[in-house]
Amino acid sequence: MKVAIVTSFPENPGELVGGVESVSVNLVQALTAFSDLEIHVVTTSRTRRTLEIAPWGLAHVHRLPWAGGSMLRNATGPGRRQMQAYLSEIKPDLIHAHDTYGLMVTGMALPRVFTIHGFIHGDTLLSRTRFARLRSWLWRRTETRGWADQPHIISISPYVRERLTGIAMGVIHDIDNPIAASFFEIERREQPGTVFCAATVTPRKNTLALVDAAAELRHRGCDVQIRLAGSLEDTAYVRQVRERIGRLGLEQRVVLLGSLDTEQIRAELSTAAILVLVSLEENSPMGIEEAMAAGVPVVTSNRCGMPYMVRDGESGFLVDPHDAGDIARRLRQLLESDNLRHSMGAKGNEIALDRFHPAKVADRTRLVYQRAICNGNYSGRSRQKCR
Repeated sequence: MKVAIVTSFPENPGELVGGVESVSVNLVQALTAFSDLEIHVVTTSRTRRTLEIAPWGLAHVHRLPWAGGSMLRNATGPGRRQMQAYLSEIKPDLIHAHDTYGLMVTGMALPRVFTIHGFIHGDTLLSRTRFARLRSWLWRRTETRGWADQPHIISISPYVRERLTGIAMGVIHDIDNPIAASFFEIERREQPGTVFCAATVTPRKNTLALVDAAAELRHRGCDVQIRLAGSLEDTAYVRQVRERIGRLGLEQRVVLLGSLDTEQIRAELSTAAILVLVSLEENSPMGIEEAMAAGVPVVTSNRCGMPYMVRDGESGFLVDPHDAGDIARRLRQLLESDNLRHSMGAKGNEIALDRFHPAKVADRTRLVYQRAICNGNYSGRSRQKCR
């Protein structure tokens, strides 16, 4: 079966930007273990002016030049036309599109699978940027039309399935995101009082609430250092975060690490006592999966997709992201109990092995490919794969 995985894919797999690239690398690597699959990654590049095709392990990566315009215009206009023309040329048996690339393949008369990684219209609204409401409205119209067109959708969380109610017309398959197998092999060297957070410093990730929680913990006499790993590109919000850290005298208790590569993330998880993520909007954050695989207990928001990942009181705690006192209370409870941290970490690892290991996710995904081809109204080479 010749599969075109249409997605964001990094030039250097060791330097991943965002969850979609991480998922794509992990999934492609795991799928190449199946001898009956021929994997072709088709992506776009803003730095290239011509097509480039290069091997990547047992897969091939096809990099098309960016067709022009904003992300939305590119995905629905020139980028869509370029992508569909190229896919028609290489003739895959099945297309598996991710994130905004799903908009580029709408309407194609081939077996198609689409993984939704996020709701861009919701993220845009929370960004607080100029014309956020208008841009959010445009994205919502475009996204919902795209979802309705997909014959097979992979839902990475029950939260995604809920959001698709009354919109999606195709078959929905529940499969979690895969993480790199190396996160299951992290050697724990926990440093007391160390709390790690892997998230961009933005309003959606709710960084200011963590700063306030750190102040609350200090007030209660708890020795803690919150280490924040993530992009600092939202300069206005980063300025607010730095100002609050300074005003509260938390320079030694809240550390902004900036963007880290995969190896650095693993190093942070090896020493972390807790992972914390109190975002206002998430589907299935990779940071939580990676922490669970490493055996690190998690404190996270009680909304969106996060409650479907963390079992409250078993593998971590769910908190109100708007309540710094609630965040601080649960962090303190874990920091003060070695037995609780270790038991929750062990439970998280058990869950992660079943749900997030790349080999298991790839096996479930391959079954969706087979169903998409065999149950669709397709003819020719695609249909013959069912015989």
